[in-house]
Amino acid sequence: MRSSNPVFSRRGFSRDNGHAGFNAAPQAGAPATGNPYAQGTAANPYATNPYAQTDMHGAPQAPARTDAMTIDGVVTRTAMTLGTVILAAAAAWWIMPVDQANLGSAYGVAIGAAIIGFVLSLVNSFKRRPSPALILTYAAFEGVFLGIVSNIVSMYVAPGAAMQAVLGTMAVFAGVLIAYRTGLIRVTRRFYGFVMAAAIGFMLLMMVNLLFAVFGGGDGLGFRSGALGVVFGIVAIVIGAAILALNFKQVEDGIAYGAPREEEWLAAFGLTVTLVWIYIEMLRLVAILSGDD
Repeated sequence: MRSSNPVFSRRGFSRDNGHAGFNAAPQAGAPATGNPYAQGTAANPYATNPYAQTDMHGAPQAPARTDAMTIDGVVTRTAMTLGTVILAAAAAWWIMPVDQANLGSAYGVAIGAAIIGFVLSLVNSFKRRPSPALILTYAAFEGVFLGIVSNIVSMYVAPGAAMQAVLGTMAVFAGVLIAYRTGLIRVTRRFYGFVMAAAIGFMLLMMVNLLFAVFGGGDGLGFRSGALGVVFGIVAIVIGAAILALNFKQVEDGIAYGAPREEEWLAAFGLTVTLVWIYIEMLRLVAILSGDD
């Protein structure tokens, strides 16, 4: 199964059979073409490898390597990437004034940072090898955007909105992680297809709404404000949570297949992009609900 995130799907360390991250390992004597990190011939390299490890069911697993992707490595790289986002956001919050005299300039800086962050996200998504410098640069610009926007929303729309959005994002992350690890979320091919269809459809609809807003003024078709804004905000958060489950599966598959250590940065990037999505939608939802009071 491929990921909804292109930074994972082009690496191809998902497996097409099984579900919930507990897929069957490649069987002895079976083709190993599904594992892009397998060494040796097209036959399963673990069938004749005297150093191959096996799981509790006797199924061969990838041999331990010192340069392989690990969960500790993913956690460390993700902490570095999210830490950069948080530090850049805090710096932008305190350095960039958002009073009435400078509100236009603040919006300009935020939009510029968002555009640069978007371009860097595309570059990172389609690079053949992950670049830590580019990933951290993306995180820095994304942090500047989030810091300014969060400051504006907290000052003029909903005091305390940023902290509420942070807590909401953390709650979604923890909830999805627990549900994934306990098997309540089963990442099957059907689940993947549904999430992909929902994400693509949502993004296309938001693009149409944006075009109507640009050329017609106001909020376009009204999908991002009022009652409809609340509904679509909740839908966006649910889609983000589902993509987060796909991210967890890609991390698990990468570790199981013995992906190279550099892929830890790719996993950190994918998780950061998804968490930024969820935070932005949380912030928008808090702002809408506060405006309806």
